[in-house]
Amino acid sequence: MRIVLQRVSRAWVCVSGQEVARIGPGLLLLVGIKAGDSEEELSFWARKVPELRVFPDREGKFNLSLRDVGGEILCVSQFTLFGDCSKGRRPSFSRAAPGPEAQGLFNRFVDLLRGQGLPVKTGVFGAHMEVGLINDGPVTLILERQRGK
Repeated sequence: MRIVLQRVSRAWVCVSGQEVARIGPGLLLLVGIKAGDSEEELSFWARKVPELRVFPDREGKFNLSLRDVGGEILCVSQFTLFGDCSKGRRPSFSRAAPGPEAQGLFNRFVDLLRGQGLPVKTGVFGAHMEVGLINDGPVTLILERQRGK
């Protein structure tokens, strides 16, 4: 699993010219599901993301979490996070989970976040989406664990 986390003032997703989701201050999560990702991986990140201290306190230090500031989450599935461009000119996506597997795992990740009482909105899995955001900071983190760690 690979997540690109962006702290946002606001973010939105449109499909076919229609807005399908919008959040105010919070986190935009671009979520890539890798072939072989497990429930344990989903649970780890679902617990970790809301607790990451990426919001500033009164002194401007990263001391507050999404929970502390009452922010929202916008999750967008993005298989291209596992694009391999090391050979040729066309990316290979062989490391990304196949669509049906990825969709189930993505939905489970969203359910795990919502199960913690977090306000979570999503794009449309598998659709061509336009994602807009106002990156606050800018703050962008790439979240990924090596197997066995």
